[in-house]
Amino acid sequence: MTTAVIQSSFATSLARYGRSWGLWLLLLVAPIGARYMVPHGDGSGVVIAIGQRLPVMTSPFLGISLGIVVSTLLLPVAWMYLRANTNRRQPWQVEEVTAASRIAIALGRFAADSAVLLAVLVALTLAGWILGWLLAPVGGFDAGAIALGLWLVAAPALLGVAALRILFDAMPMTRGGFGDFLYFVSWMASIIAPVGAADKAASFAANMYDFPGFVRPLQYGAPGGATDFAIGGVEVLAGSVDLDVMAGLFSPGYIASRLAWAGIAVALTLLAGLVYRPHRATQRQLAPGRLARWLSAGPPPAVATAPQRPRRIALPFAGLVVAEARLILAGRLLPVLALAALLFAGTSGDFRHSASPAALLLLVFALTAHAGRSEARGLVRLTATAPQSPWHRRAAFVIAGGTLSLLLALPGLLHAAPATVLLAAVAGTIAAVVAIALALLSGSGFAARMLLLILWYVYLSS
Repeated sequence: MTTAVIQSSFATSLARYGRSWGLWLLLLVAPIGARYMVPHGDGSGVVIAIGQRLPVMTSPFLGISLGIVVSTLLLPVAWMYLRANTNRRQPWQVEEVTAASRIAIALGRFAADSAVLLAVLVALTLAGWILGWLLAPVGGFDAGAIALGLWLVAAPALLGVAALRILFDAMPMTRGGFGDFLYFVSWMASIIAPVGAADKAASFAANMYDFPGFVRPLQYGAPGGATDFAIGGVEVLAGSVDLDVMAGLFSPGYIASRLAWAGIAVALTLLAGLVYRPHRATQRQLAPGRLARWLSAGPPPAVATAPQRPRRIALPFAGLVVAEARLILAGRLLPVLALAALLFAGTSGDFRHSASPAALLLLVFALTAHAGRSEARGLVRLTATAPQSPWHRRAAFVIAGGTLSLLLALPGLLHAAPATVLLAAVAGTIAAVVAIALALLSGSGFAARMLLLILWYVYLSS
């Protein structure tokens, strides 16, 4: 019975993936992006540097370069796909009244998600082989070394993303935007945590800090076991470093730790089946009770028993901007948080790195929530019949978002330079443009929320 449920859940999910055009776009991301992932001698591409110098391009280093970029920088893309693809809507009204094991259903869906993400690695492996043949790496082209470096680094990380998706879909609190925020926090923690273990001796325990799998391949085979490495857009010095990548891949405890992370992914899937909580037609996105009442928009206004004939608005577009601003801060808690952000901006001594990011984070969630609501497919068709077109509403949304960001930044003039306050206002306006643009393309606010959270971290750290 359990095996049949796993097979049915896997086959159903995989069939839905196969009918989705988004799968083919995901498979194209790897081959197209591979050209720009690999470090080049001029410092272009995604730089992987040791002691501010590029390692010598060998077949093993080409493989781990692709794997490291996937396991660090491209995991949010995998998360966005898993949470926004054709399988995001499930027939829970039917499933939750059957006797099928929730663990079996979770395992089947995890297997389907993993198969799709590993198919991306297959496409990336082929792209890596083509690049290796074209780049003529030092030591000659070695297809096995390229594939080994790529899969050892990236495969466990992708399995972990698939497991987190199943786990977060199992609990009411993490099925929405709060789950996306928790994933963003866990992704950042997974990138930061390995740095603390870089100076530890190679062992299974030390490698378990390294979920993305990039520390040991870069550190163990470097000259003198150097711990000064960087990934991303960094300045590099002239010259190169001889890096023994294969020594790092076969260092003590590394392969065992990668297998352990794959096992942890399966364990999280089992946990998802154990902690699964059913949907409810009237379910709140957050915890019920007083907090849910604060977050709700409140009861509708009383019906007018003797309505008067409506008068024409003198400035209809201005009224639309005001309406969009009210809807962005809809609910009872968001206005309170906006007021707290205003007070914080006026009293904080470090506006740029404390008050401004706090206000921008509030706007990210408010803007993406309203953009997702207003760009729902059925609602767009309805609003197209209004006197003002959906494009007027989108323009009003951007103006309202920019105005709110400016208002939240104005108290910063008490402590910060005008240019800093203007930067915060411009950042909020850009967030509004990104939110409505991605909501228009995807029909929801999910993709915009994930991208804006990443950009928010860049703004906070810069």
